[in-house]
Amino acid sequence: MAAEQEREDLIAALAAQRELFRITLRGIDEDQARQRTTASELTLGGLLHHLVSCERHWATVIEERDETAELDVSKFDGEYAMGPEETVAGLLAEWEAVAAGTANLIRAEASLDTSIPTPTTPWTPDRVWWTVRFTVLHVLREITHHSGHADILREALDGANTTYQRV
Repeated sequence: MAAEQEREDLIAALAAQRELFRITLRGIDEDQARQRTTASELTLGGLLHHLVSCERHWATVIEERDETAELDVSKFDGEYAMGPEETVAGLLAEWEAVAAGTANLIRAEASLDTSIPTPTTPWTPDRVWWTVRFTVLHVLREITHHSGHADILREALDGANTTYQRV
């Protein structure tokens, strides 16, 4: 029972943080999603693109458990950009599908304590092993981290954020 509750708590925490991020996108159009509003290159649409990609990546890491995986950093070009053919609605729908897959993965995993290999990177050339739980918590951290960025970007756009939006 405790293990099932932990899984449902992780799923609920992810869903709650995704919803906070979504609030920063309410009422914006495609041009606003691509608009830089600070000195940073980040945009609301770019952050959304990254979070969809990030969650999909870590679900794949959990599923594949590839002990030879290397992160291809060349794929980072455009990681934080909303593609010309992408839309906010389309990315949100894609994120819903990824989120459903993440929830299924969490529920189906034999044990959240299972260690999985993470891809090596130029900054971590030695293989690192994380538990499934830690990997899911890493996704949660990514969403919360970028929700803060999204709040700042949205505030600079029109003064709205996750706790205040003009109606």
